[in-house]
Amino acid sequence: MTHSKSQIKELLEAHDLHLRRDLGQNFMVDANTARRIAALAEVASTDNVLEIGPGLGSLTLALHEYRPRIVAIEYDRGMVTALRDVVADTDNISVIEADAMQVDWHAVVETDDWVLVANLPYNIATPLVCDLLDEVPQISRMLILVQDEAADRFVASEGSKQYGAVSIKIAHYAHAKKVAHIPRTVFMPQPNVESALVDIRRKDTVAEVNADAMFSLVRTAFGQRRKMLRRSLSTAVNAEQFASAHIDSARRPETLSLDEWYALTKAVSS
Repeated sequence: MTHSKSQIKELLEAHDLHLRRDLGQNFMVDANTARRIAALAEVASTDNVLEIGPGLGSLTLALHEYRPRIVAIEYDRGMVTALRDVVADTDNISVIEADAMQVDWHAVVETDDWVLVANLPYNIATPLVCDLLDEVPQISRMLILVQDEAADRFVASEGSKQYGAVSIKIAHYAHAKKVAHIPRTVFMPQPNVESALVDIRRKDTVAEVNADAMFSLVRTAFGQRRKMLRRSLSTAVNAEQFASAHIDSARRPETLSLDEWYALTKAVSS
């Protein structure tokens, strides 16, 4: 069971709630879409699921059909109250009122092997995913619904216009792919953009490289992505280091593969 459009409206009215555009609140009102996302999450009763921005629980209820343990993080206090009423008869769903950008994740995901399933507000999707990859290894998988443009950046490979610092960050830690297009018509209110589901699965092992140093190089280079590397990285990499990494300094940052960023980082760090 999950919410229909009329049920969402009834819940909003019953709890005297109004949608907040400043929080990017667009509620899923299509039950088939919610169930489709829950199925793609591939969760079972033995799994721990983290949901961020559950709102009134459309996706929460769809996930509940598989009976995993669910921890839902919601920022809006009014939504928290309503959601707790919605899931009151369950024994596997807990709702935490918190800002996902400031929460102490290690206090929430105290064990290993969590699955993040979330319809993420567009304004926090990119920094949140990057922070979780950097800091919360307990989350082994993510299935996230984001703006289509963000999804393209998450899965981009070298040579594409979408390829950038976020693409490299995700590729360093995980394998990512777009698994579904989600039309704007399944949301209330309808957003001005299309959305996509991205499946992100953390690698068992990551390359032995100074990640902080690499991401510093990447951010600097992509901060001036139209410039040749010899110019954008002029204060960080010298000619001998480019040569040691077997990278032509006349190239631009979007042409370098992840392995080449590894090589450049090692040349600079050695």
